[in-house]
Amino acid sequence: MSAGETPSFEAALQKLDEIVQKLEKGDLPLEQSLVLYEEGIRLSRLCHAKLEEAEGKIELLLKDSRGEIATDAAGQPKKAPFTGGNG
Repeated sequence: MSAGETPSFEAALQKLDEIVQKLEKGDLPLEQSLVLYEEGIRLSRLCHAKLEEAEGKIELLLKDSRGEIATDAAGQPKKAPFTGGNG
């Protein structure tokens, strides 16, 4: 992966997990720990942004014709079976 390439959510999460494991061992020099920490923060923000994007797409899919989230009697988002759209 090049420096300008954005990793997928799964790749970023896996790399973040590897960084956490290395930092938790505590056997790295301070400079290397700081570099890994900075990379971890960047990956954490990337994952958070991707999750927010996915949440926005899900909310859009749950909205009714008035643009409001369709809910059931219990106030939970309505669930409908996926028909595939080729009906």
